[in-house]
Amino acid sequence: MAGLTAQTPNPTSITVHEQSRVLEIGFADGASFRIPFELMRVYSPSAEVQGHGPGQEVLQTGKRDVGLADLAQVGHYALQPTFTDGHSSGLFTWEYLYFLGSQQEALWRQYEERLAAAGKSRDAEMAPPPAPGCGHSH
Repeated sequence: MAGLTAQTPNPTSITVHEQSRVLEIGFADGASFRIPFELMRVYSPSAEVQGHGPGQEVLQTGKRDVGLADLAQVGHYALQPTFTDGHSSGLFTWEYLYFLGSQQEALWRQYEERLAAAGKSRDAEMAPPPAPGCGHSH
């Protein structure tokens, strides 16, 4: 199955906490994580966020209050959240959710370092993406 390794435990429980904006997920190995929606959104595995290769990542800002509009299970290997900012193209495999949960502290630190390097804050507005076809004449 895509995104799974033999070592990745399957989730045993998934709970969306709207008020605190966290996804609580328990795994078969006994691990349990409370992953903030903001962390999920800024580390979305989608090409829109990750780019199409190293160094192509798009720094996400203004996601502190992002919520989940919908959460769909994809097969037996992933979740596909629709965030309240409209982003819905990220597939979060069990392996990736386990990674996000288990590495939260380091990921937050890395995110804050990237923000600082860019001179941005977590609450800065995102610039709109360029419109398709901008700058090209046919």
